[in-house]
Amino acid sequence: MSRHVFGQAAKKEHGLENVRISSSAWDTNLCGASGQYISVNYQVGGGGAFAILPLPGTELSAGVPYRLPDVFPLARGHTAPVLDTDWSPFDDRIVASGGEDGKVLVWKVEGTEFEGWGAEKWVPQDFEPVSRIAASARKIGQVMFHPTASHVLASATGDHTVKLWDLANAEDPRSTLVGHGDTIQSIAFNSTGTLLATTSRDRKLRLFDPRTGGEAVRVGEGHGGIKGARIAWMGDMDKIATTGFSRMSDRQVSIWDTGSLDSEKTINIDQSAGVLMPFWSDNGILFLAGKGDGNIRCYEYDQDSLFALSDYTSPNPQRGMCFLPRRALNVSECEIARAYKVYGTSVEPISFIVPRKSDSFQADIFPPAPSSEPALSASEFFSGKTAPRNLVDLDSGTASTGAAPTTLHHQPTPTKSATAPATLSAFAPEPVIIHKSPAIAEPPSTPAATTTTHDIQPQPQPPSPTTQHSPPIPSFSVTDSSSSDLKSENEKLAKELREANALVRNLELQVETLKANANKARQLLG
Repeated sequence: MSRHVFGQAAKKEHGLENVRISSSAWDTNLCGASGQYISVNYQVGGGGAFAILPLPGTELSAGVPYRLPDVFPLARGHTAPVLDTDWSPFDDRIVASGGEDGKVLVWKVEGTEFEGWGAEKWVPQDFEPVSRIAASARKIGQVMFHPTASHVLASATGDHTVKLWDLANAEDPRSTLVGHGDTIQSIAFNSTGTLLATTSRDRKLRLFDPRTGGEAVRVGEGHGGIKGARIAWMGDMDKIATTGFSRMSDRQVSIWDTGSLDSEKTINIDQSAGVLMPFWSDNGILFLAGKGDGNIRCYEYDQDSLFALSDYTSPNPQRGMCFLPRRALNVSECEIARAYKVYGTSVEPISFIVPRKSDSFQADIFPPAPSSEPALSASEFFSGKTAPRNLVDLDSGTASTGAAPTTLHHQPTPTKSATAPATLSAFAPEPVIIHKSPAIAEPPSTPAATTTTHDIQPQPQPPSPTTQHSPPIPSFSVTDSSSSDLKSENEKLAKELREANALVRNLELQVETLKANANKARQLLG
């Protein structure tokens, strides 16, 4: 391949040691990261807890030793082990946790919890949750924030459902996704949050409309084995990557088309027993980290195929892993991704670097990253509005918008719970310039969505037709006024087209959901 990527572990003092990692047998990544903090599921004597710590090697970690003391502030509040955590994509200080006690807790890091570490008479003050949600009578296996709407959280429960919550009004879930025949193993939103995919122990792959609720709008056959299937959406593409096991216990990675849920590509990796954790990077690289493996596999996705890149190798077998949001990467060092590897009693940062000699910004390996600005409020999302995610240029801080909400391009094979939607054309909005600080900036003081004034980036003026020799045609030029009118009209039409596409897509998904629910009702009555 033309791209060379290599992994490089950080120095010991830029990691964490003496970390008492949870011994829970639940299949989880064990950790999560925002642009400022890392969370690690922690082993405690009673109840459940997880650690919240400043990212090692950053200014926030000054005064926090890389070798943790035996006693330090923890996020306590669960009455049983914490199984999963996820950080808000819009506020680096907000994290959600799910536990075996059936509770979802939301936490906000103030920063004062790290003051005075190691000082004389220092008394650690544990974190307190800002919200408690009784989400289920059974365990909460996964939690995940919505990628474009603020304060929207999904939780997967032990009773085989996924619930969507508005954290500002979380007495009841806003929608419930049902139909799984066994334990939900992983969940993933597409880039605009209009679809949610799941894998399950019943070996099915499902796509849901997260707002409508009910049954899946698509159901397909997943990996043949029942053990540890994971899922990752491949950025703005209508494709998902899954890892799992074949019936013969081969570890596999597969690429699926979301329009048909047909497998486009399946690679048998090996016959190791550890679950493969997939992580997608928007520069076109799929990372696979196997539990119990010391290596991290890297694949570049190009022309509907996966091409193996150089593996990162290590003698230390990992138990869990997470990746840093791309807006917090060190672009001056050509760091295209950073993993945090959990093993033994340590957390180790691993930078994936594309070696370049030039000191200038390398735009070809740093596409715009998801920004910390939400595109929608929770009420807008649940009322049916859609919007592409907001992006930020990692060099200039310029803001833009991503691809329009996902459309399906292939007719799926009809199943008892899915029908084929019409194909829609996507319209990509024009980039805008936002007046804000550079990409890696201090987040807003509250998790609420903020309103920012945008200046539309000027478009080139249409060229004036030249005079032809035969027959003669008078030349003319477009005035500034007419150009402005045309530009305004184009923007208006583009906005109307996006709204129409989103409305049609929502109606299609609602129809498919109603049909699926009707089929289920007929089966129960018949």
